[in-house]
Amino acid sequence: MSGRVAGKIALITGAAGGLGQAMARMLAREGARLALTDIDEGRVQVLADSINAEHPETAFAYAHDVTSEADWQRVIAAAVADLGGLSVLVNNAGIGGQLLYAEQDTLENWRKVQAVNLESVMLGCKHALPHLKAAPAASIINISSIAGLAASPGMGAYNATKAAVWLYTKTVALECAKQGGTVRANSVHPVFIKTPILDPFVAMAGGAEDVAHQKLARGIPLRRIGEPDDVAYCVLYLASDESRFVTGSEFKIDGGMTAQ
Repeated sequence: MSGRVAGKIALITGAAGGLGQAMARMLAREGARLALTDIDEGRVQVLADSINAEHPETAFAYAHDVTSEADWQRVIAAAVADLGGLSVLVNNAGIGGQLLYAEQDTLENWRKVQAVNLESVMLGCKHALPHLKAAPAASIINISSIAGLAASPGMGAYNATKAAVWLYTKTVALECAKQGGTVRANSVHPVFIKTPILDPFVAMAGGAEDVAHQKLARGIPLRRIGEPDDVAYCVLYLASDESRFVTGSEFKIDGGMTAQ
């Protein structure tokens, strides 16, 4: 294969839908083999089957609770055994949590969002790094958010986790560079993307998806919300050796929103 990530072996969490599915399909088209994980085993298996129908023996599916350290150990061990190694980790799994102001937030909501959005990233890096370091060139791609760089009312738990992912990624990047530079780490910060994470905003618009999307697009200079492939193209670049001198950076996929 002459694809941009030919020979790469990538593990993508939260792969069953939305951004994860777009990343998986794009990396597969460009030559990577894939370990696709999701808490929804049925849906992630359907995705793997679909990819394998176009690119035989490319994708393996695994049920995976990203908040469980034991699950991380099991899934990484299985992926390495099935695929023969690991060279790309995409920590994509995440949730939006409830839209609550600080005095309304609950410890249950806060801890759930922390566990899925932040602790999973730490666990993924911790358990993938020994295998990534064995690859000739490896990449960690942590999916943060514009919400980790600019706060919004009612999104305290989400903002906090995505900001933490941003700086944690820089820490991992510096540690890996200090240890020899074979593993890079970068974060990706999308603005509003057409995925189920926007469902609470659609609900607030009475279920009118177009109305919700138009409202969210008002603050974006390009006057639209993003498509999953807008993020997947960035992940493709970071997974490839084209980005071999890029580490500790954040990539804003935001239609110019944070340039204002």
